[in-house]
Amino acid sequence: MTTLEIKNLKVKIEDKLILKGVNLKIRLGEIHAIMGPNGSGKSTLAHVIMGHPAYEVVEGEIRVNGTNILELDPEDRAKLGIFLAFQYPVAIPGVKTLEFLRSAVNNIRQERGLPIIPYGQFISNFKNALEKLDLDTQFMYRYLNEGFSGGEKKRFEIVQMLLLDPKFIVLDEVDSGLDIDSVKIVANVINQISSKVGTLIITHYRRILDYVEPHYVHVMIDGKIVASGGPELAHRLEEKGYKWLNEENSS
Repeated sequence: MTTLEIKNLKVKIEDKLILKGVNLKIRLGEIHAIMGPNGSGKSTLAHVIMGHPAYEVVEGEIRVNGTNILELDPEDRAKLGIFLAFQYPVAIPGVKTLEFLRSAVNNIRQERGLPIIPYGQFISNFKNALEKLDLDTQFMYRYLNEGFSGGEKKRFEIVQMLLLDPKFIVLDEVDSGLDIDSVKIVANVINQISSKVGTLIITHYRRILDYVEPHYVHVMIDGKIVASGGPELAHRLEEKGYKWLNEENSS
């Protein structure tokens, strides 16, 4: 079975140790959520999975079907089927969305031994994805994220995810900046594809988990996963906060 497995991952930035031995295994069809307070290392984990160059891995592995992806460049990780929805998507003026995504999709298809997607089929797929996220077709012809509102950027990240057809999706604070209707729209799309991908949702709050029910909830504090459980753990955190786990972790 296809898996993404993180083993004893230790990561530092500017000589400060951020992740202190993270272990996690995600299989296709599973939804995992990582919750935790600010500064606990959640977003660092997301960036390291995707290969952000600012972080130094000092120990551990991240493997997809036995391949240690820490040895791969970010674009090769994407070709392997990993997708990261950023907490703060950036605008790239001058890069046309349509051309950028068509090139990305065809690069991934070639890596998988599939033919280049015909232009007409790609346009149809793009329109269908935009419709699912309640975005106008004019978004195809704009520069990447330029002039998009915060909520539009987040929904457009999910459009990109649908087009790229990844095996593992990492959603970093996907619900931040979204109104309740947009949260429901994004959650509906995640639910539609959840049976065929491995999903990691990183969030501070339970809100997105009211609409996307995880199989597993993990709590990260000070660079370590200190508790794991089912959906009920998210409810307990909502009621009690992180203080009780902080106290247990320090004792």
